[in-house]
Amino acid sequence: MSVSGQSMYHVFPRSTNYDPVWVKSNSMGENVLFNLESLMQVMPLQKEMRVLDLACGKAISAIFMVKEFEVEVWAVDEAVSATDNFTRIQESACSHKVFPIQADARNLPFAENYFDAIVVIDSYTYFGTDDKYLPYLAKFVKPEGLIGIVDVAFTQEIETFEQVPDFLKADYSRYWYYVHSAEWWKKLWERTGLVEVVCAENLPGEQVQFIKEQYIQDYKNKKNEPFARALQEDKEGLITFFRLVGRRTPKAAYLQEYAKK
Repeated sequence: MSVSGQSMYHVFPRSTNYDPVWVKSNSMGENVLFNLESLMQVMPLQKEMRVLDLACGKAISAIFMVKEFEVEVWAVDEAVSATDNFTRIQESACSHKVFPIQADARNLPFAENYFDAIVVIDSYTYFGTDDKYLPYLAKFVKPEGLIGIVDVAFTQEIETFEQVPDFLKADYSRYWYYVHSAEWWKKLWERTGLVEVVCAENLPGEQVQFIKEQYIQDYKNKKNEPFARALQEDKEGLITFFRLVGRRTPKAAYLQEYAKK
């Protein structure tokens, strides 16, 4: 193992045990297992927990949680076929513990208080900036249950377009306007009263470094890939990744019609 490989194992001891080719081919963006492992370090899962893996992509995050923590996972994604995910799940010998469903994040087919934990990796920014989304999602997790996300963030909040750095301006209105700081997300969740935020922070520097380097390496031959380009041009360290974990309170949410019809 190279020196860099040894360092990566130290930072992500679980993820680096998985075939990197398999991980790369089944990650829909940055290395999904790196991001998931960073969340698991502050969001412990217990054996036999019932977990919702929301916007799971190709379900390797669900497979990882079953293998590493012996939980049961409902792997939900709108864009990826449940049949395709089931094939991957079977190939990984996890069909007894991972249950694939194709569904929209705003129209989930579950009973209230069904899950012990909900995780969302690399996807929450696509729908979670809506003030009403956490109250909707919180219905599905038990009191004292956990909701955790990992996603891209800024190290400081951008309030106006004039504050956007030059290297992001061309792509900002398409890819970056919904990205926020960890503190912004903490305030969004806390003001609902539905969760007690137990962790809201940028990932440790070593983790961010490996996630960025891996993504740039994976997309080095795609010169027009906006995320990889931004990571390379970000000389001030504006772009980072954050983790946010909330513990469900007993408070009930009043929510007018929300789910997609």
